[in-house]
Amino acid sequence: MPTTKSGIRTTLVGSYPAPEWLIAFPGDQQIADATRAVINIQETAGIDMVCDGERYRFDPNHPEANGMIEYFSHRFTGVRTHASFEEKVAYRSDKGTDYRVRLPGVVEDEIGHGDLDLPSACGRIAGIASNPFKFTVTGPHMLAKVFANHHYKKVEDLAFAIADLLAEQVGNLNADVVQLDEANLPGHPEEWEWAAEAINGVLDAAKGKPAVHLCFGNYAGASVQRGSWKNLIDYMNRLHADHLVLEMADRPKEEIEFFKEVRPEIGLGIGVVDVKSTQIESPDQVAASIEHTASILGIDRIAYVHPDCGLAKMKRYTADAKIRVLAKGRDLFEGKAN
Repeated sequence: MPTTKSGIRTTLVGSYPAPEWLIAFPGDQQIADATRAVINIQETAGIDMVCDGERYRFDPNHPEANGMIEYFSHRFTGVRTHASFEEKVAYRSDKGTDYRVRLPGVVEDEIGHGDLDLPSACGRIAGIASNPFKFTVTGPHMLAKVFANHHYKKVEDLAFAIADLLAEQVGNLNADVVQLDEANLPGHPEEWEWAAEAINGVLDAAKGKPAVHLCFGNYAGASVQRGSWKNLIDYMNRLHADHLVLEMADRPKEEIEFFKEVRPEIGLGIGVVDVKSTQIESPDQVAASIEHTASILGIDRIAYVHPDCGLAKMKRYTADAKIRVLAKGRDLFEGKAN
């Protein structure tokens, strides 16, 4: 293992378990307090690039996805959130959305910003974090694929409309990193060309470093997409991203080889903590995962290490332990452990 600092930073993907008192008594002040607690936990654990645990989009009514979709659908204009019985049946019969518990919204008119105000949510983090911080936003492909579309001719048209709105919002975010989350595309790699065009419109608007998180789903703590990273390389190379944030701890180790084909200008974030297992990794295991990746890609290609996805589905004490070993494992890899 190396004896000098590699420059690999630790970060989280986004969500974090909500304190039980927030679930019991949700409110603006409680969300602010929970945000402060989540950021402090990360900074104390040694996380270099922190986030708000996605407290800004906390949704106690849909814990399976932690407000990833509903935060947007419930604020956009042109999106109806109360679906008919027939619409619900049709939605559940669609193989692309049959994993979801409920239909998040029906697009029945041109969408608009409505009450969406990401800069305000981002400002709350800026007033709390001492470390550099990221702000996470659900991407246009993901949102377009999970809405029921009754207005736009094609799902691509809906994605571009959403991308235009998100770009305006993202252009006003003062975050060190703006991360777009796309958990649907890995299961639909054939859509990569228009998906890349849509998301690039948002990435180009970011003031901070633009990043993209890709995974095979973490809905209610389970994967919902099938496929291989091999099928996403063209998409990755088309992105105007500073770095990617990739699920890997729960993937076959040989898939690391595929990332050799990613443009060297794009940094790689590698998942080394499994969010679908309650077993706490040891620092040795985390360090070994980093070493395995570095042996194939080279240390300089690894920009970040992190959990595979958000930690919101876990108990708080499990998530706390996992981020502590994440930082300790990175330090062990760098030869800084006592």
